[in-house]
Amino acid sequence: MKISCDVTDPHRLAELVDLIMYCQNTEAHLDIKMAEQPDVFAIPAYYQATGGQFWVALDSGHVVGSIGLLKLNEQVGVLKKFFTYPSYRGRPQRLGQRLYETFLNEVKTQTKITTIILDTPRAETRSHYFYEKQGFQQISRADLKVAYPFPDRDSLIYQKTVTR
Repeated sequence: MKISCDVTDPHRLAELVDLIMYCQNTEAHLDIKMAEQPDVFAIPAYYQATGGQFWVALDSGHVVGSIGLLKLNEQVGVLKKFFTYPSYRGRPQRLGQRLYETFLNEVKTQTKITTIILDTPRAETRSHYFYEKQGFQQISRADLKVAYPFPDRDSLIYQKTVTR
């Protein structure tokens, strides 16, 4: 399995859309349209040009996972588009952990970000467990000090302080 930052190939982008739609709608029944997620179609401009990054996990050349770092400012980054197909979760693949470690390494070595935030639908309890295990703490929306767009589905907000 390979983790890549190259999402410019149209076929790879189509597979990324398939992954996102599967995880959000087939699996989680969130009814989120791709029109609500224009960042996916502008990854170089939305993520990379602002000092963030976007990764896809490839198995035999096919997209099986993703994670993005949206840099809001010098201190705050957002964990976005964190998805894996079910067969890659947990042991033996542990793809989610591998993607998250790639993300966190980038934050720690390539940025000055001190706070990572994320949003996740309330119904996605499996995700909540993963984030809490990584040191994220749920915060209220009133405690969220920055604004960023996300398709809100009764979402919870999590925050983590980055330690170097």
